[in-house]
Amino acid sequence: MTLYQIRNFIDGKLQPGNGVAMTTLNPANNEVLASGFESTAGDVDAAVKAARKGLAVWKATPSAQRARVLFKAAQILRDRNDELALVETRDTGRAIQETEIVDVVSGVECLEYFAGVAGSITGEHIDLAGNFAYTRREPVGVCAAIGAWNYPIQIACWKAAPALACGNAVVYKPSEVTPLSAIAVAQALQEAGLPDGVYNVVQGARECGAALVEHPGVDKVSLTGSAQTGAKVASVAAGGMKAVTMELGGKSPMIVFEDADLDNAVSGAQMANFYSSGQICSNGTRVFVHESVKDAFLEKLVARSNTLVLGDPEKPETQVGPIVSKTQFDTIMSYIEIGKKEGATVVLGGEAVSENMPKGGYYVAPTVFADCTDDMTIVREEIFGPVMSVLTFKTEEEAIRRANDTEYGLAAGVFTRDLSRGHRVVAQLEAGTCWINTYNITPIEMPFGGVKKSGVGRENSRAAIDHYTRVKSVYVETGDVEAPY
Repeated sequence: MTLYQIRNFIDGKLQPGNGVAMTTLNPANNEVLASGFESTAGDVDAAVKAARKGLAVWKATPSAQRARVLFKAAQILRDRNDELALVETRDTGRAIQETEIVDVVSGVECLEYFAGVAGSITGEHIDLAGNFAYTRREPVGVCAAIGAWNYPIQIACWKAAPALACGNAVVYKPSEVTPLSAIAVAQALQEAGLPDGVYNVVQGARECGAALVEHPGVDKVSLTGSAQTGAKVASVAAGGMKAVTMELGGKSPMIVFEDADLDNAVSGAQMANFYSSGQICSNGTRVFVHESVKDAFLEKLVARSNTLVLGDPEKPETQVGPIVSKTQFDTIMSYIEIGKKEGATVVLGGEAVSENMPKGGYYVAPTVFADCTDDMTIVREEIFGPVMSVLTFKTEEEAIRRANDTEYGLAAGVFTRDLSRGHRVVAQLEAGTCWINTYNITPIEMPFGGVKKSGVGRENSRAAIDHYTRVKSVYVETGDVEAPY
């Protein structure tokens, strides 16, 4: 396998970092995948200065021209789909059957969507009885964007597309665990005609991220990560009065009512727990099932989940790949052991798997716990792995109350044939993104984000424009000015 190089992208040029050496591992087999050097505070400073220089050019660029650059970059990435999907699979461990149809495609759709939106970013006219006022939507400035490791290229595009459509410049820091595809986005944008300095990439871990958030030349911070990291980043950003968008963790509920189509509900539960090896922030890991259909639901769930193909993520038949890193693998396994000790019943999986797996990889069997209670650790805390907790309920009111009994509020799902009930229930759920009779579908046209400790602000859709522009108000006097003195 080719050893990839970890590089920064600053002011239109690929360049190595000037910090300590860094390497990443292929989670499928624990072999070295990429090597390079972390960014220093000096590298971050150079990237921010390049962004400020690029900002002056880009914010003065007509919106139609911005749109053309985004459309062209989208096509460049689309043409490289298979190549980049393989990079994502090797970087994250996620199955190639996922990355070929989701990762680059979602990023491309985001670029195309905001390219289409760019020309419609306008202010408003306000009639004031002879005088008038108007508003202008202006770019925020230099946006620091920090990505997570589960969907690297998608997250990079989700942050770049609205920021660039609005005329901002970006300094992007991907996760140090999955550093590769951010450079592909930068190169596609550059090839599409983006001016130097408008989109930059710095590589590194916590120190690099801290230097970026603290930099006085940064006007806004957008983070995808854990609630704990989000709280720290938001606190630092507040010290500089920087705008923030936080897309953080969750412990989302999925409610299955007695009248639900159980086959669809099982499909939803699998998508909400096992897709991407369970490493999705919006996952519905607390599955509340009406007591009258619990046994039938579990029977179907276990039967279908027993056939999931766990293995080498580069093989087309693999449905569930390895966990992204040993650190995350150890975390997941510790939660599984806690679940067993606290009295939950393992009805599927519950173990690490090495037999018939690539040597050295971090494989966890898709796991289902039944007989769970609301106070169990596996029910309260985000695990970020293929671990589902099944609970039962009696009434609609009880399901809503218990679903909301969490510090998180990213997502929620409801399965029922009664659409009136579906709408009634989601209206009462404390979550930013909800689904009725499906789960984890996130089209670019729909806002995505959470409430409570799951975040601040929204990504995607026109709602994102509010987070990447500032409104300037202008009052125009058409007559003489009378002073009272």
